[in-house]
Amino acid sequence: MAIHTLASRLLRLPPSCGPVRLIGVDGHAGSGKSTFTGQLAAALGGAPVLHLDDIATHEELFTWTDRLLREVITPLGRGETARYRPYEWHTRSFGSTRSLPPAEVVLVEGVGAGRRALRPHLAGLLWMETPREEAWERGRSRDGEGQSAFWAGWVPAERRHFAEDPSRPFADLLVQQGPMGYQVLRGPAVSPDPDQ
Repeated sequence: MAIHTLASRLLRLPPSCGPVRLIGVDGHAGSGKSTFTGQLAAALGGAPVLHLDDIATHEELFTWTDRLLREVITPLGRGETARYRPYEWHTRSFGSTRSLPPAEVVLVEGVGAGRRALRPHLAGLLWMETPREEAWERGRSRDGEGQSAFWAGWVPAERRHFAEDPSRPFADLLVQQGPMGYQVLRGPAVSPDPDQ
């Protein structure tokens, strides 16, 4: 039920990027961002989703901001369809061009979705509230032994990223996954009401 309430709440936010309500879903690798975002997109009636795994590369784990702003954020801000080439992690090359239309809500999901350079374009920032060690262990289990070398490089890179450009302190809402679904809590960026 919380996810449908959240969808209704997001639709009431003012547009933040041209006509689009751009919503960031950030958290540690393995924290469940993709699964949650898929369910939220469905609750929003099929909202488009941009996965930052399609923007990042082996050489640019976190240095993809300029490309994202140029290829996605700027066109959406003009009310135009964004076009980008998703990175193929297995072939280490960019694939065919994909289109991302300006919709009422567009979800941007991935580690770094709440970074400093993107926050001015976001209508809201959600943080997946999973402890990093637990999230990383889930990610390692999901990806298997074949990706152990990648994870050995990823973990220190993610630590550095969040040390230099943290997202959680700016989250409007925290999302906790439980056995029966999700709980959505007030985030650190939201000031409590004076009477609370």
